[in-house]
This record gives sequence, structure tokens and C-alpha cells, in this order.
Amino acid sequence: MKNIKKAIAASAFAAVAAVAVAAPASADSISSVSPINYQSLQSMDLESALMAVQEQRAQQLKDQLNSVRERNVQSAILNSQLADAQNNGTSTPQDIANLQAQIDALNNAQQMDMLRLQSLSNKRNEAFDLMTNFMKKMQDSRSSIIGNMR
Repeated sequence: MKNIKKAIAASAFAAVAAVAVAAPASADSISSVSPINYQSLQSMDLESALMAVQEQRAQQLKDQLNSVRERNVQSAILNSQLADAQNNGTSTPQDIANLQAQIDALNNAQQMDMLRLQSLSNKRNEAFDLMTNFMKKMQDSRSSIIGNMR
């Protein structure tokens, strides 16, 4: 019985560690998120460890979403500046070309941000699925152990 508990606990922490490590985030989103390491996972119960991993994923998503929003604001500002420059007639073609180049660079960066956001969302969903499946297996194992004890 004691060996079964140890095996379940060891596999639980291995699964949580796999969820935490399986999908590393970009350098931008790691800066404001405290990392979860194996030592901190060992001191937590299973539910707390899984919750900590999910909170980390949610924070990464929030940071990336804020980055996308900031780029949207920058894009809107540059587009309005370009429209003003084209309508004024006082801007040089070089100024208009510079604004267009900035808008193109910003659009490329925005596309990369959207890909990162999609990737983080997929990783969070995968982690949630793994967590849900593992919790179900743990419950089934507990039910089986209790059933065998009767």
C-alpha cells in the first residue's frame, strides 16, 4: 500500500514537471513570471502544483496579449500619421516611405506576436488536457485501491 502511494506521488510530480517544462515560453513572457522548478514542485501537493503551472501559463498568455495590444495601438498611430502625411501634401516622399517602412516592420512583428499568442494558447490547452487526464487517472486509481480494500 505504501509503495502504491509513493508510485502515485512520484508519477504525479513527474507529470506536473512535464507540464511545466514541456513548453518553454518566449523570453518576453518569462521576464514577469516566476519560474516553477522541480524543488518548488516537491514541496506542493498535486493540486497546488498543477494550479501553479496553470497560473504561469495564464500569466504568459496575459503578457503576450498585452504585447499584441501595444502593437495594435502603435499600428493605429502610425497609420493615422501616414494618412495625415498623404493628405497634407507637405510631406516628402521620403517621409511617407519611412512611415510605410515602420508600418511594415510593425505588421511583421505583430504577426510574430500573434503566432506566439496562438502557440502559448495551444500549450496552455495541452497542459490543461494533460492535467485533466492525469487527475482522472489518479481518481480511477484511488477508486480501484478503495475497491480492492473492501
